[in-house]
Amino acid sequence: MYTRSLNVPGCSFFLFGPRGVGKSTWIKQTFQDARIFDLLPAGEFLKFAKNPSLLSAAVTTEPKDRWIVIDEIQKAPALLDEVHHLMENEGYQRFVLSGSSARKLKRGAANMLAGRAITKAMYPFTSKELDFNLDPQKVLEYGLLPLSVNHGEQGLKAAFLKSYLVTYISEEVKAEGFVRNIGHFSRFLDIASLTAGTQINISGLARDAGIGRDTVQGYYSIFEDTLLGSYLKAYKPRAKVKEVTKPKFYWFDPGVLNAAAGAFDQPMPRDWQGVLLEHWIHHELKAYLDYNAVKGSLGFWRTPSGTEVDFIWWYGETAVGIEVKSSTTIRKQHLKGLKTLAESMAIEASYLVYLGSEELLIEGIQIIPVMQFLRKLHQGAIIGHKPR
Repeated sequence: MYTRSLNVPGCSFFLFGPRGVGKSTWIKQTFQDARIFDLLPAGEFLKFAKNPSLLSAAVTTEPKDRWIVIDEIQKAPALLDEVHHLMENEGYQRFVLSGSSARKLKRGAANMLAGRAITKAMYPFTSKELDFNLDPQKVLEYGLLPLSVNHGEQGLKAAFLKSYLVTYISEEVKAEGFVRNIGHFSRFLDIASLTAGTQINISGLARDAGIGRDTVQGYYSIFEDTLLGSYLKAYKPRAKVKEVTKPKFYWFDPGVLNAAAGAFDQPMPRDWQGVLLEHWIHHELKAYLDYNAVKGSLGFWRTPSGTEVDFIWWYGETAVGIEVKSSTTIRKQHLKGLKTLAESMAIEASYLVYLGSEELLIEGIQIIPVMQFLRKLHQGAIIGHKPR
């Protein structure tokens, strides 16, 4: 049993997150007295899909202050009309609408309740939720999905992760009819995994996968909407500086990325550990900002000459630069990106996160081991915000 960092909003909300991140477990732990409608079993789904009005008939037997949960809401978008009716005409205002994909709702022009419900996300475990009791190398290899974390044997972790993506494709992509050619999408995933965390070259990826450019763009959209990954945009300052603007794309979990890239079955490039560490830090930053409703934007910074900082968070005139290195020692060239960034704009703080053990201060840059960085992050000491 772990305490998750997601706070219960004071109003109705959509809760989205990939399969296996613990949405249903969190709901059952948090809303123990709720009336729960689970659309995952085929019988329940078919019942409400055929006759959505059955939802209103069932809910109106409940007290109006009781939480009503509809799990896997994307399977029956028509139920949102019933929820809207219950809010507007019956006075029910406490709904949890959970699902693993918002794509079917958005693409089907489903009733998104006209602002009556906010949207929240759930992520794989964060280091804080695991009380910082983590082996960084195991996180890089097996990720932070609850079933992966809870599997004791490494062989079982790898087997789970290799089956996860196959199951995800069959259940979320193929079953929902998002793509017609699952073979093309599988080839796209192979290439997208090996180019993870780099700036997206749509034309090059399409050429390597042997599919159309528009198809690749559509696949990235599917990839994002089914919550397997997200874009990281380039920082755009007000000043007219020639920063590169193509976005990067990060997978939601390093363990799933490892499985998709075939890392459990074959040697990977020398820089692969660095790719995984960037994904882990991206996950922790994104979850921290979201769970704590921290204002501002997260992006990366890169010049045409190739000088880069992996992550930059900015809010108004305040900015924090974060560089990630998988080495255990620090070299002079590791500091180049952060030094150039500080020369280009006002930076509140600069951090270089690495796999070493010493905390150092070099030319105003704070060199910090990954676990110490994560503790400070979740304490609100990296980005100026105190968690609730």
